[in-house]
Amino acid sequence: MFECLGNTVLIQDREITHPDATVLLRRAEEEMLLLYPDEPASPLDPKARFVVAYVLGQPVGCGALVPIGDVTSEIKRMYVLPEHRRTGVARRILAGLIRRAGDGRFQTVILETGTKQKAAIALYEGFGFERTEPYGEYVDNPYSVCYARKL
Repeated sequence: MFECLGNTVLIQDREITHPDATVLLRRAEEEMLLLYPDEPASPLDPKARFVVAYVLGQPVGCGALVPIGDVTSEIKRMYVLPEHRRTGVARRILAGLIRRAGDGRFQTVILETGTKQKAAIALYEGFGFERTEPYGEYVDNPYSVCYARKL
């Protein structure tokens, strides 16, 4: 299943093992290691439902939804290649994930980002996410900023 968002961005559902998702996830982990060298990468959840954004056929970003119980879903692994940032790709990925969460009858979407990722914080707040208490593995992590949004 896929959808075309805008004139040049295509958002496609992908398996976690798809080569395009793998390349983007590896790039994301490399960048996170540079930003947060003391923080280990969290493992991929096998229940994650990935999307990959394409521009002119090239994979440029990704994100995933992970169900957390019956009514909550978590957005994970949002990433856009640096050369495609500030072009609307992240907004389109996020909008697609929020739409998928609503289609899955989830009532709330949660997510975590890092304190050094100011653009991500602005993106999430611009989409109506509100700061919430840290949850799960992010409790007591000084680099974590957690958000929630009712659908």
